[in-house]
Amino acid sequence: MAFPFFVVIKLQVLLIRPGSTIFDQEGRIKGALDIPLSEAGKQQADALANHLANVKMDCLFVSPCESAKESAAYIRRSNVSKQKVVESLRNLDHGLWQGKLVAEVKRLQPKVYRQFQEHPTDVRPPEGETILEGLQRITSTVDRLIKKYRDGRIGLLVPQPMASIVRYALVGGSLGDLWQSELDFGTFETLVVEQHQRRESQQLVTT
Repeated sequence: MAFPFFVVIKLQVLLIRPGSTIFDQEGRIKGALDIPLSEAGKQQADALANHLANVKMDCLFVSPCESAKESAAYIRRSNVSKQKVVESLRNLDHGLWQGKLVAEVKRLQPKVYRQFQEHPTDVRPPEGETILEGLQRITSTVDRLIKKYRDGRIGLLVPQPMASIVRYALVGGSLGDLWQSELDFGTFETLVVEQHQRRESQQLVTT
């Protein structure tokens, strides 16, 4: 006779932010623009590579933006885990905000700036992408990776603010201050994604 039981499957996800770009250092919104690593960003990527040198991953999935791909190249020098560029992990498209100083948006559009800070899902940058659209874009990718790798370990190399959206898709919680998140680069954290999987066992019958 079969009876059901549940096991907890735990997937480890290393959520990694690329090194910084000149836009990051100038306080500009880069969004989906393809900006290479700055000199400081290269040093951050090199430090990331040292920290991750002995961390085994089933695969490192990389955003298609230039700073992420360059950071992945640094990691590849000392980490043999396979890598794959995933288009859906591209950064959030900030539309006409891209290239502008964050301080400029705050000064010229204070109400919108504050709304994006406090209720980011309600804001669409001019000709850009909303947080919810970005979340919808990566949800199927995240679900597929969780299902495929289950109790393994993978890496996701994604720039901010998309990294915060990916984190939300994986473990929930709060998106936080997405303006402040733009200052987060060259860092990583380990997330544990738990799932309860139903299985069936055969009951041993003895006479």
